[in-house]
Amino acid sequence: MKLSSLHLLLTYQCTLECDHCFVWGSPWQTGTMTLENIRHILVQAKDIGTVKSIYFEGGEPFLYYPILLKAVIEASAAGFQVGLVTNGYWATGTKDALEWLRPFEGVVGDISISSDSYHRTEKLDQNAKNAIAAAKILDIPIGTISIARPEAGEAATTVGQLPTGESALMYRGRAASKLVSHARLKDWEQFTDCPYEDLRSPERIHIDPLGYVHICQGITLGNLFHIPLSEICEQYSPETHPITGPLLKGGPVELARHYELSCSGSYADACHLCFEVRQGLRGRFSEILAPDQMYCVKEDQG
Repeated sequence: MKLSSLHLLLTYQCTLECDHCFVWGSPWQTGTMTLENIRHILVQAKDIGTVKSIYFEGGEPFLYYPILLKAVIEASAAGFQVGLVTNGYWATGTKDALEWLRPFEGVVGDISISSDSYHRTEKLDQNAKNAIAAAKILDIPIGTISIARPEAGEAATTVGQLPTGESALMYRGRAASKLVSHARLKDWEQFTDCPYEDLRSPERIHIDPLGYVHICQGITLGNLFHIPLSEICEQYSPETHPITGPLLKGGPVELARHYELSCSGSYADACHLCFEVRQGLRGRFSEILAPDQMYCVKEDQG
């Protein structure tokens, strides 16, 4: 595994509770990185030698602005390309957005604003516009992340069928429970591969506030607060990993059959079936299908 990018979930907490959120971001969520945690991760990223970029996302990373700013400055000083993902709740006006973003001038190479109909109210839509205007004044590259809505008939599987600038909805996390009723369902036996993630040789992984290394949200390879990231990468064997092995062999269908889970009926996409199967396997693989935050378990969160 030769990683080129680490995406740090600075916090699971968010100002919003969007129906399509992979990580169940919400005001009630818990789990936030400390500056010490981030420094530990940056050292491990350097040790690997192939990581070029660090993204800070969430949840909503701007909720912990002083820590975010310090982490961004230190990541940039360490030689990493730095990016941010935010919903722009803080951009209440262009002048105010300039004050929020000015400290990032020259150290952030990319900002992505989540702006679609899951987030959009008149106020939030204007906030996104304010953030974009301020970033352009500061010459900070900025773009938007926009996810299509299934009820509008937009949740196609190929980019060419989507409205310009929108990405297909994946029925993971909260979307697997909130949005399935709007989807065009297909027989479960059709989902024989994983169409979205490179499970064999990923170049990007997510690291959450608890230290879990996610090859896909809720499928972990280890915890870098307990085992160095370099060892996690070296030890990862895609075909023998309890979850990625079956997924590589035959997608979510094989994952269900491998562990003799009874599946029937129809599902929105491969992510939907995979998420449902993983829910049924959490009792067997509690350290791999983790943490609770990724599965909307509100009790015993750390």
